[in-house]
Amino acid sequence: MSSTANNESVQQLQEILVGAGNVVEFLAGLSGMAAAAVSAAANDHIECAVTLKLHRKPATAAGSSERAMELDRLEQAVGDGPCIKALREMTPVMIDDVTIDSRWPELTRRFADAGVYSSLGVPLEVHGDARAALNFFAAKPGAFTPDVYEKAVGFAVAAHNTMHLSVRINAAQNRAEDLEAALESRTAINLACGVIMAQNRCTQAEAMEILTRVSSNRNRKLRDVAKDLIEQLSGDRVETHFD
Repeated sequence: MSSTANNESVQQLQEILVGAGNVVEFLAGLSGMAAAAVSAAANDHIECAVTLKLHRKPATAAGSSERAMELDRLEQAVGDGPCIKALREMTPVMIDDVTIDSRWPELTRRFADAGVYSSLGVPLEVHGDARAALNFFAAKPGAFTPDVYEKAVGFAVAAHNTMHLSVRINAAQNRAEDLEAALESRTAINLACGVIMAQNRCTQAEAMEILTRVSSNRNRKLRDVAKDLIEQLSGDRVETHFD
């Protein structure tokens, strides 16, 4: 892929990232753009899914179509294949023709049944232990010629930094949401303790002990018991204001 084409891909990916509401939306845009770019190079219809591995097993994150996601899940159900091997070894892996490739007989049989005759997995190193791969599918053997292969790999290179940023943004959003949830729980518990102190003329420690005992007796989380108490009294849900 030329440097001009690479820069254009990076710019388009950044535009997708800016417009995406979350990492899944970004990955859907990424897979669609990858499928379009490789399809143009192959002068044929190529589908693409994104496989994401954060901690344990790989999982389908998005796809250029529902069928692409189903094909990606099929490989995961078998437990191995070009995309999973690409993730494991961090190098592109291809099935040129499912009728003669003997590495994954169960997968190639299922691919053939689904009308897929060649496949290409291209890895993306994302952040830390996180990894991702683009999983391409074609309806004819030999679809990934050297030019098409180069286009797919070049696209993955262009997507690397944007993908890395997307995952970091998503992680930051998750941490912010966790913090907000923790603060809301603490707000509810503090308010509930205040109500119990007023009703029972007791200390904060004694109020907390009462709330904890109710939580244990009802086998419910402390924050849920606290929220129920406040909502029963106020008729409204507990909210923490950050402005």
